[in-house]
Amino acid sequence: MLDKQLAVALTDALASADMERVATLTADVNIPDLADFIAEIVLPGEEVDVLLTQTIERRAEVFGYLPLSLQEAIAPMMTAGQLSELVTHMPSDERADLFNVLDEVRKQQLFQRLAWEEREDIRRLASYEDGSAGAIMSSDYVWANVGMTVGEALDVIRRTAPDKETIYQVYVLDHTHQLMGVVSLRELIVAAGNVLVDDLMTTDIVSAFVNEEQREVARLISRYDLLALPIVDAAGKLVGIVTYDDAMDVQEAETTDDIHRGANISKLEVNFSDAKPLDLYRSRVHWLVILVFANIFTGAGIAYFEETIAAHIALLFFMPLLVASAGNAGSQSATLMVRGMATGDVTARDWGKLISKEIFVATALGLTMALAVMAVGYFRAGPDIALVVSLTMIIVVMVGSLIGMGLPLLLNKLNFDPATASTPLITTIADVSGVLIYFGIATVMLGLG
Repeated sequence: MLDKQLAVALTDALASADMERVATLTADVNIPDLADFIAEIVLPGEEVDVLLTQTIERRAEVFGYLPLSLQEAIAPMMTAGQLSELVTHMPSDERADLFNVLDEVRKQQLFQRLAWEEREDIRRLASYEDGSAGAIMSSDYVWANVGMTVGEALDVIRRTAPDKETIYQVYVLDHTHQLMGVVSLRELIVAAGNVLVDDLMTTDIVSAFVNEEQREVARLISRYDLLALPIVDAAGKLVGIVTYDDAMDVQEAETTDDIHRGANISKLEVNFSDAKPLDLYRSRVHWLVILVFANIFTGAGIAYFEETIAAHIALLFFMPLLVASAGNAGSQSATLMVRGMATGDVTARDWGKLISKEIFVATALGLTMALAVMAVGYFRAGPDIALVVSLTMIIVVMVGSLIGMGLPLLLNKLNFDPATASTPLITTIADVSGVLIYFGIATVMLGLG
């Protein structure tokens, strides 16, 4: 982040249209910090002015750090020549993302000014389905041919490195572009120049198909500590790579999405700070309305046991405590389950083991919480109510925990996102079941059935 003094100086320079001073002040500013300044402080319409003070290489880097929604807003402010020059220097995956949000007129203008190879690269990368590995991969990788010597491979790297996103992994291909192996730059540097690349490369390659889900690509990169993951087509031909920084972006997006689903909030297409009130309303209203009607069952349960409540009004004192405990236990269980499924620690095969384990844990939790409320129940309403409350606590905690564990597994089995088994949904189901269990036990044990 820019220090306050520099930010003020830049703002003053912009206000006086002193672009030479802006260029001088920003010459040594870190790329991400400059992007933050443009996105958060620069007035709308002045973003292009600041970008044009940078060299084209820095301009492309800064532009890549801007939110896609801001890139979309800035692009029409540039001339066709400025935009095509910028796109030419952007990484292949970033320019494909930008291309997808441009209007048709801008796309045509851009294509007219780009080289044939760049046009075809953009078309190919922009054609992959959103959410797939192809949608985030880059074609800026370094490769060598089977049969090359180390010296020949290093010559290739020297010629092509300036245009590549990463050069630390060199992919070895045959004449059909089939991925045969991978060798690190370090291994090439320390090897003799006449050694064959084939003798150094690793053939046990971790890769992913171009239609693989982005979540799985990010998991593979994290699991195997990779700098980049090669992406191949159905025939095994190398078509691109996904770098670790792109995987981090995917994980951040997936985590945000899971958090939203965990609160029954629909996906926002823009950043929260940029979202319009209507977007926020739409993202939240659907589930809130559904949960309103779901909670009617809680009221119906209370109405059904009116006689029990009228005979022992003290039961109402403990109702919030019991249903909240069921919901809290269910939410804890669901959170652990959804996270375990997201990281691959939990699969449907673990159903039996998880059920038995959860029953044991939930029983222990229920007994502990029952002991905690028994004294309160005894002094507040006598031994009979205390026994009802304690027994109910054990059962509702167990039921809530099993609902919290089982619902994500069930949704996953039905091909729904397990994160949908969220805190509000679990809590609502636990509320209904808790009310029925509580007053059902009270009716039987207090002789009112």
